[in-house]
Amino acid sequence: MSNNTENKNLEIIRNYFKGDVFAMEAGVQIDFADEQTARCSMEIKPGHRNAMGNVQGGAVFTLTDLVFAVASNYTQLVEEGIGNTVGQSVSISYIKATRGTKLFATATKLQKGRSVSVYLVEVVDDLGQRISEAICNGFTIQKR
Repeated sequence: MSNNTENKNLEIIRNYFKGDVFAMEAGVQIDFADEQTARCSMEIKPGHRNAMGNVQGGAVFTLTDLVFAVASNYTQLVEEGIGNTVGQSVSISYIKATRGTKLFATATKLQKGRSVSVYLVEVVDDLGQRISEAICNGFTIQKR
């Protein structure tokens, strides 16, 4: 795929997900997307912290959820696929509290069928520490 096509596709994805107001207001940025992988990032702000001063699990989950949404809907958005994919279930493990200033999430497609998809989402910080891992299952709502 050419750089022009990649840039155009990334703009299509970013424009669509402007509608995900919660994730956008949390500061999630869409950095990359293709048929197999998506990457998003989020600078840690004071509002992301819990009472202990750590990044709140909900902030990590918001980043996880959006990178999964980007990855699982890529084909639908740039190639007119079979339908939109929504989250069906997520199993997330919080591994370590971050001491960094930015989080990076990568969603990797493990399986995508007509109805059900499975993605692995890994979150690391700018210090290279693994923060969380999640298995995200999606259900594709077929176009009518």
